[in-house]
Amino acid sequence: MQHALVVEGGAMRGIFASGVLDAFMSESYYPFDFVIGVSAGASNLVCYQSRQPRRSYRILTELAISDNFLSARRFVRGGHLIDVKWLWEESKRRFPISEQALYSACPFYVTMTDVDSAESHYHRVNPSNIDPLLEATCALPLAYKATPQIDGKRYTDGAVGDSIPVKQAYQMGAKRITVILSHPEGYEQAQTRYPWLMKRLFRQYPSLSRAILKRAESYNQALDFIANPPADCQVEVLAPPVEFDVSRLTMDLDKLNQGYQMGLQVGGVYLSRKTANARANQMSLTG
Repeated sequence: MQHALVVEGGAMRGIFASGVLDAFMSESYYPFDFVIGVSAGASNLVCYQSRQPRRSYRILTELAISDNFLSARRFVRGGHLIDVKWLWEESKRRFPISEQALYSACPFYVTMTDVDSAESHYHRVNPSNIDPLLEATCALPLAYKATPQIDGKRYTDGAVGDSIPVKQAYQMGAKRITVILSHPEGYEQAQTRYPWLMKRLFRQYPSLSRAILKRAESYNQALDFIANPPADCQVEVLAPPVEFDVSRLTMDLDKLNQGYQMGLQVGGVYLSRKTANARANQMSLTG
């Protein structure tokens, strides 16, 4: 039975997943046959796959709160609101990736959205494509002005087409899926309040515009899959508690630290339950 790990994005909300994955790393928990990440979820998985605990935490709490990453002034002047390429390149410089561990780990897929067709694409990470893949999956429309290209195709934020790629994991053969969400369980995404504005802002990309307008629907369909998976599939969910107070662009260090600790705790509880279940099964077999 193939076991997949799916990690949702959410920009700074990714601090929760960074805590969960650090808890996994502290116990050398690597049971997955493949992993899929979206946006910040993909960035978190780089650290997990390379077995570098607290790397993602440091990126979020030292680099992502910098004006070099988020700048309203730069945005008003026509530049990026969030500069994902700077963050990726600076994170590699400040916290070099353990490439040997990264590329010897299980297959790692990154989700992106084709700008022209609005279709979701899932590319496996390798040494030659990791840079454009990580830039593309985090390229939030409008907030990031560049349009990354891979193999002649233009891409944007993976969350536009598939925020939580659990269906994709299932289609790739996973019959057991562990999902790390960036919203508490019970959350449902609301429809955009200003569809006319989205159509106007993305009038040059009609397919992408339609995908953005349908994003809430596709997001909630993924949540429905998680809650009601096919009979031959098991889905486990790790989600932040309701008091998780980190938004997409939270820069408050105290809130980020609290969110990280919540991730550590949820990840620790999950692993403790796994250990207890394994012991109970062993006792039943030997009894």
